[in-house]
Amino acid sequence: MKFSTNEDIEAPIDEVFEMFCDFESFERSAMRRGADVQRTDRMTVPGVGMTWRAAFELRGKPRKIDLEMVTFDRPHEIVLESTSPGMVSRTSFELIALSRNRTRIRVELEVKPLNLSARLLVQSLKLAKNSLTKKFKLRVAEHAKVMEERYARQA
Repeated sequence: MKFSTNEDIEAPIDEVFEMFCDFESFERSAMRRGADVQRTDRMTVPGVGMTWRAAFELRGKPRKIDLEMVTFDRPHEIVLESTSPGMVSRTSFELIALSRNRTRIRVELEVKPLNLSARLLVQSLKLAKNSLTKKFKLRVAEHAKVMEERYARQA
């Protein structure tokens, strides 16, 4: 199952990429939504090999995932792979400079089940794909707006 969306941000590509590298703010955001997020690597500079462990509730059941950064191509792309019992997913953030002060972000999320129970979960998600797609696009749009406002305050 795959979700994708594009958003344009009124900010230079380097500034947008730096905001994407503010992993602590993403961790805090997930915690505000009820997830327990822990960084599990000892890296001091963002890059391939960064890892996190997260626990949250989805569809009424507790879930645990391990995330790893597998691509870090400054200032164009970040790719995270996550694994959980029975499922793997890949989230990519691609940045494209449209002009000196305008950047397009493309966010893709692909989820693949590995066993029967995960297939049943993904199948139930497919039934709600339209509403989940709307929520996904809205969440990305909200985050893009926050990034744009953050850049405007700094400039």
